[in-house]
Amino acid sequence: MNLGKHLSEARKKSGLSQEEVAGKLGVSRQTISKWELDETLPDIRQAKRLASLYHVTLDELIDFDIEVKEIEEMIERTSEEKQKEIDWTKLWGKKYPVLTTYQQEVDTAGYEASLSEMLKQLQKDYHYSDEDAFLVLKDILAQIWNRKQG
Repeated sequence: MNLGKHLSEARKKSGLSQEEVAGKLGVSRQTISKWELDETLPDIRQAKRLASLYHVTLDELIDFDIEVKEIEEMIERTSEEKQKEIDWTKLWGKKYPVLTTYQQEVDTAGYEASLSEMLKQLQKDYHYSDEDAFLVLKDILAQIWNRKQG
């Protein structure tokens, strides 16, 4: 997504019109339009003011992704009880079919024993709860994956 699109999406997400943003920044509505159409760029001071106005960091404004923000907000609004009702394997299996089929192919018992030992070690060494140890192990696996991707 280009910067103009980021600016437009962030503005809309903030519920502001081009006219409102222009008024707050002391520029014309056409200036806001040109920024959003990638015809011109805001200077760094204006970009910082836009980020503040849209309640995002400057980095977030530049890399603004409306879908990621909406997903993050949805997760934050979802209660623990509701999250427990969701079949995450089935849901993620729509995107990654291996999650719905590996149980028939992989002897998981051996892996479960090794992973359980790792969880116990995290709990012992760092006094983590069951959930925290699980989340740390999940994050370690994600870091390994990200390094492999490269």
